[in-house]
Amino acid sequence: MQYWPHLYLLVFILAIWGLEKLYPKFIASLEENLLVLIISSIMLVSFGQVVARYGFNSGWTGALEFNMVMFSWLILLGMSYGVKTGIHLGVDIVLNAVPSKIGKAMALFGAAMTMLYGLILLDSAWLAALGVDVRGGAIEYWAKMYKINIGVEEMRWPDFIMEWFGVKERVQRWLVLVILPISLALLAFRSLQAFVEIWTDKRHMLISGHEAQDLVDENKNVLKD
Repeated sequence: MQYWPHLYLLVFILAIWGLEKLYPKFIASLEENLLVLIISSIMLVSFGQVVARYGFNSGWTGALEFNMVMFSWLILLGMSYGVKTGIHLGVDIVLNAVPSKIGKAMALFGAAMTMLYGLILLDSAWLAALGVDVRGGAIEYWAKMYKINIGVEEMRWPDFIMEWFGVKERVQRWLVLVILPISLALLAFRSLQAFVEIWTDKRHMLISGHEAQDLVDENKNVLKD
């Protein structure tokens, strides 16, 4: 088994952690801008396809696949961002109904299970040490795609990219799928951060709670005014 992807991911996570300590606003802005860039690219390509198809009877053959890839990137990166910012929707009626110590224990359990979920999907080989008959994970799948170096279905490199870098015509599948190990490593890392913050009482729960109710309470007299 090749362990160099694990090493690169570890270095990546340590770099994110270190930069957040030094430049927290920069990293927060970087994550937000990346998500905005992905959303904007989806909108731009979709709009361009409509104009090209109905205005010029043409279009980009890889547009649908590109939008599918970008949408998957948005979801995968959004998982860890949602955990970090506490914007994932959830049912908090039980957490608010039980005593604070029990609610804290339940929130810690949720953060721990989210971290475990990310680690299992990232690389489940470590479960074999616990006697679980399982193998595979995002790292192994990505490494396999990197080794065989096949391309995606529709997306193609421009001619100048192929000339400059000597790559094949189709965009490499491993390049598209690199978001899988990265996003799952981020999910596990953000869940660990959330666990520590809940443990130290810097936040109360993993999920967002009562946002809609808070908005109603804040604006219930707007029409009267």
